[in-house]
Amino acid sequence: MNFERIKEKLNILADAAKYDVSCASSGSTRINKNKGLGNATRMGICHSYTEDGRCVSLLKILLTNHCIYDCAYCVSRRSNDIKRAGFRIQEVVDLTINFYRRNYIEGLFLSSGIFKSPDHTMERLVRVAKKLREEENFNGYIHLKSIPGCSDELMYEAGLYADRLSVNIEIPTISGLKLLAPEKEHQDFTKPMRKVKNEIVRYHNERKLIRSTPKYAPAGQSTQMIVGATGESDKDIMYSATYYYKTYSMKRVYYSGYVPVLEDSRLPSLTAKVPMLRENRLYQTDWLLRFYGFAVNELLNDAHPNLDVDVDPKLSWALRNLHHFPVDINKGDKRMLARVPGLGMQSVGKILSARRFRKLNWDHLKKMGVALNRAKYFMVCDSRHWERRDLDADKVKGLILQNSSGKFRNQYGQQLSLFNQ
Repeated sequence: MNFERIKEKLNILADAAKYDVSCASSGSTRINKNKGLGNATRMGICHSYTEDGRCVSLLKILLTNHCIYDCAYCVSRRSNDIKRAGFRIQEVVDLTINFYRRNYIEGLFLSSGIFKSPDHTMERLVRVAKKLREEENFNGYIHLKSIPGCSDELMYEAGLYADRLSVNIEIPTISGLKLLAPEKEHQDFTKPMRKVKNEIVRYHNERKLIRSTPKYAPAGQSTQMIVGATGESDKDIMYSATYYYKTYSMKRVYYSGYVPVLEDSRLPSLTAKVPMLRENRLYQTDWLLRFYGFAVNELLNDAHPNLDVDVDPKLSWALRNLHHFPVDINKGDKRMLARVPGLGMQSVGKILSARRFRKLNWDHLKKMGVALNRAKYFMVCDSRHWERRDLDADKVKGLILQNSSGKFRNQYGQQLSLFNQ
């Protein structure tokens, strides 16, 4: 094995894989100090989570960055003048096993540019997973990227060896996809999703009858949308996400702020900033839809098509719906408690349990870890004092922002001193 060439490929293909966030990645700083293969600082190590909640480190790479398509938003597009590379199947297998033996990783995240055809590419991805499982007896976590347009037979086989499968929808709307990736069809993305969903359901039902039935893609499937490459509103994005959750039983939908990498009249300029704050707000909205009982049209609608920049979606909804507040902490139902800004679901559970034994006051809530700096304006408890008093939405918002902090705080540009007048 030519270690220098493998290292060069690893640098190229790990760097190309960084734009895919659907493995919930975060950087690793583990360093090989013995001058051997396996420096994790720049070698594509990322973190992901298994079905039972364990955090695992993954080798995150592309099989190749050669691609037959010319999608405007993709750094690996056919017309882009970049250094190309590709791994052999056995090279990926050997890298995975060697990294695993050095305790750098616990699994593999493998994607690829599409070369020759979708089926040819998907077949090679499946062969990597099959070799790891059957020849190396590898039982670590494997996440395979499904190739849009590949056959049902290959998708079926992929689910037998991979823990999670994902096919990136890439652009949230069909019109946006036609604009930036005219060579692709929307059904090329949804066909593999439908196959995986149907097989997961079938295997789940068969396991009820035959306990020895193997699991099929036990960690389910996910997808990713690029945010900010086209003109979709936040409402368009979240309605699309909700559709994929419901229709294809997605475990996660990931939102990736567009990183300007190419000059193209259809895209934001190369000097445009990555919409990190917008991405963050979309994740917060996604969380509210999945775990807090909100519907999309409550948070985003024709009158309010985009999320607020300066406050999170839950606080934004509360400020627009002050007639629902204050909520009595000692009497309110679970649904309304979950809608109080500053109350997470863990806090809601503690309140529901504790109030069975006594009435709760501000001191009790503070000890439970409730974020009273914002929650106090939207609830009452066993106390005569109610913080909101006669304040309107703008004043409440100003007071909260004045006493808050966060990593995006310097992006707001709000003149908070006005609220002191």
